[in-house]
Amino acid sequence: MIEDLHWLGIRWNEGPDIGGAYGPYSQNERRPHYLKAWQQLRELGFLYPCICSRKDLAQSASAPNDGDTDDEPVYPRTCRNRNGAQFLEPAGVNWRFRVPDSEAIEFSDLHLGPKCFVAGRDFGDFLVWRRDDVPAYQLAVVVDDAAMQITEVVRGADLLKSTARQLLLQRALGYANPDYFHCDLVRDDTGVRLAKRHDALSIRQLREAGMSPEQVIAMAGWP
Repeated sequence: MIEDLHWLGIRWNEGPDIGGAYGPYSQNERRPHYLKAWQQLRELGFLYPCICSRKDLAQSASAPNDGDTDDEPVYPRTCRNRNGAQFLEPAGVNWRFRVPDSEAIEFSDLHLGPKCFVAGRDFGDFLVWRRDDVPAYQLAVVVDDAAMQITEVVRGADLLKSTARQLLLQRALGYANPDYFHCDLVRDDTGVRLAKRHDALSIRQLREAGMSPEQVIAMAGWP
């Protein structure tokens, strides 16, 4: 991925290939940062252990949306009253963040304007640590953004709802909120967003097909 971005002519000031002041830049090397945040959230009462399996969740809710959002079934709160005080490490169970029911989470996206999602309705108690001892996406990116002093996050519009979840984590951990810019999704001729799950073409495949960086950029419609 890094090689392909360099081929396109994109350069950056720091990262896993060149280092920088806020490393390490690989998430598998940043466990102490995530573990500290997990401990803080657990001690403050924001987390609870969840023993529900994927089968349990599939039987209690409809399948996740495969459309343009990062939607997932609203967790049915089966384990919400479980006490996690006895756990000294997160491994062995899933850990969920207890959202403030009915609270409207509002933010102004730098591209799409005002947005609002209601906790407990638009999204439920979400994972922050998986039973296989891996921090979930929502926690990892919030901790990394804070530690690396990120002030603006640019990503796809399919992650708009994740912003509401991450704002809750930032508030709970006492972190500053970065600004968010959610880009329109790149779609094929039928209007379906390009994604790996649909075997969409990668930059590497376009390179191997003989396209130049200028042709790829022009095809994507970038300025």
